[in-house]
Amino acid sequence: MTRTSAEPLTAVSATTPTAPAEPADLPAEALAGLGERPFGVYVHVPFCAVRCGYCDFNTYTPSELAGSGASPAGWLDAMRAELELAARVLGSPPPADTVFVGGGTPSLLGGDGLADVLGAVRASFGLAAGAEVTTEANPESTSPEFFARIAEAGYTRVSLGMQSAAPGVLAVLDRRHTPGRPAAAAVEARAGGIGQVSLDLIYGTPGEADDDLRRSLDAVLAAGVDHVSAYALIVEEGTALARRIRRGELAAPDDDVSADRYELVDEMLSGAGLGWYEVSNWASSEATRCRHNLGYWRDGDWWGAGPGAHSHVGGVRWWNVKHPARYATLLGAGASPAAGREELTAEERYEERVMLQVRLAEGLPVRLLDEAGRGAAARAAADGLLEPAELAAGRAVLTRRGRLLADAVVRALLGS
Repeated sequence: MTRTSAEPLTAVSATTPTAPAEPADLPAEALAGLGERPFGVYVHVPFCAVRCGYCDFNTYTPSELAGSGASPAGWLDAMRAELELAARVLGSPPPADTVFVGGGTPSLLGGDGLADVLGAVRASFGLAAGAEVTTEANPESTSPEFFARIAEAGYTRVSLGMQSAAPGVLAVLDRRHTPGRPAAAAVEARAGGIGQVSLDLIYGTPGEADDDLRRSLDAVLAAGVDHVSAYALIVEEGTALARRIRRGELAAPDDDVSADRYELVDEMLSGAGLGWYEVSNWASSEATRCRHNLGYWRDGDWWGAGPGAHSHVGGVRWWNVKHPARYATLLGAGASPAAGREELTAEERYEERVMLQVRLAEGLPVRLLDEAGRGAAARAAADGLLEPAELAAGRAVLTRRGRLLADAVVRALLGS
């Protein structure tokens, strides 16, 4: 939906990507164990009404697509074709444990459009009993009728982009919703039958004051949501925000300020009963954690459908062409939309497991580390970055200070 992520860790480098390859070339060892690991489906909706100044996601406004032949209807047909291809490639795919519709702005499809998306997933994969089904939504493109329709279709969870309750912060981010709309939409979602509701926040925006963030958190808590994602603003090259900072119109985000804001977020959310379960995510209980994202962090499998979407099965990753018109053309011709892929070595998979699992409140089993890594973990605990009691019990769990320095902890555990 928006470029909100300020994840403090960078991706571990993988092997040099191969030339574009059909996913049908997946090796047998990648398919072995399919269904024993978490399996999710991600659907990327590449459409937005306007482009936010900080966003560098693979999204397109109507003016950016003018003359290309791309359209929501064409995208939906192509996405159906990709899911049918996925079912053939995977042989006997397991039913999806989780579905996540992201973007872009999926709510621009309307309730009926999102029902069609979930219908396509059901037709190709089926849904496991108790499956978690999430869509992102822009509060301005939702209504009570919208939420009732997607609940009827089978959506169990909605993630609403709030970013801030401060008008000045929203203006800097080029967000168009009114400050009170996200909280109102969260209440409407609950009333419409959506069982789990999440709000997304951004902190560290140039010009944001501590009180701006406090008011935003107060609004989140007043809405009664059971999940919050909060990210420090990252200024991505090529965005309108980056250009404004380069011209001196805005100050660049300050890392120390962002660290203080993170501590404020954690203090207020945990004080209200929402505990952290991943560095940037808080939930009211284990049942309200985002199971789809946990699948990513726990080295699960997923098929990503849509322009620019990434997939992972058994240590093989691939990604689709980015432009919706090219994506639809390839699938219309019976070809794969994959642009390239990479096969991770055992060492690379180990590095990614350490990088991702240490972000979780459940931590990383110390037994997975080599001798040097275990020594680094002991030093990190002595430095206040890992919980000493958890380490003694066999798990590397970040302290609050450790969460702020998670990238450094990971480098130490990996000896890099």
